[in-house]
Amino acid sequence: MKIMRLGDIGKEQPAVLARSAAGDEEYFSLLPLTGDVDGAFLAGGGLAKVREALDAGTLPVLEGAAGLRTGAPVARPGAVVGIGMNYAAHAAESGSAPPEIPVVFLKPTNTVTGPNDPAPVPPHSNKYDWEVELGIVIGAEASYLPSVEAAQDCIAGYVTANDLSERDYQLPGAAGQWTKGKSLPGSTPLGPWLVPAGEVDGGNLRLRSWVNGEARQDSSTAGLIFDAATLVHHCSQYMRLEPGDVIITGTPEGVALSGRFPYLRPGDVVEVEVEGLGRQRQELYRARPTNAQPAKHAPAQPAPQGQLQSS
Repeated sequence: MKIMRLGDIGKEQPAVLARSAAGDEEYFSLLPLTGDVDGAFLAGGGLAKVREALDAGTLPVLEGAAGLRTGAPVARPGAVVGIGMNYAAHAAESGSAPPEIPVVFLKPTNTVTGPNDPAPVPPHSNKYDWEVELGIVIGAEASYLPSVEAAQDCIAGYVTANDLSERDYQLPGAAGQWTKGKSLPGSTPLGPWLVPAGEVDGGNLRLRSWVNGEARQDSSTAGLIFDAATLVHHCSQYMRLEPGDVIITGTPEGVALSGRFPYLRPGDVVEVEVEGLGRQRQELYRARPTNAQPAKHAPAQPAPQGQLQSS
């Protein structure tokens, strides 16, 4: 089953895309079970309740769902935790040795956006980059976990993520630092779906990305240096992870930072996909200061999306 949030920004409603009795995928409303897909829903056994309701056939069909905008599948997380250089080949193309312990950074939660929302390029950015990543959604509080096995039990499910990054702001130079390069508005598209951990093998999923239809990344989560449960266990030793929090696990080789591809520009279209977790599409536009009138080509808010793509 594929947990979703559909509707205009700030008005998303919870839904699930699942097989109907006839065997076709259909959208069902989750409003009989919850007002939103958030930490309380996940901590309260929400995913199991959805499965029970689907099996019982008690969820109403959500009419017109395919024409609604797709939001991030989890309501604004309390924390978005990033992991850097978690694939050996990406570390190499970044000019670094593979890390011996996880490289951890934080992203503001207001960077989270829907999977198909237009993506703003910062006004003075010249090195905006894409990063397809596996995202972990936390389903139970994790603090000082005693083992990797205990950490696995804290994973509610997985999502597709794109960690859009401004390399001039991130890397050494004019006061570059990871926080600056990873905190930009709209830089963490999530979704389209949250898939429960028990329904997908997070350690063996294909990851791909494209820019203007041209292939960029093509790898697998089997190449992760630190797998999902290891990351949850490690992070829990330094911070309290709460239900609804998201960990994005790092990107494989094939980004613009490698020098093999040009950086992103306004008008470019980025697509990223994680096998079984769905595909994203972001059309980039040049951001304007908040006190300036937006350019005509830069939509004030995302237009409704059409039928979702499945992987």
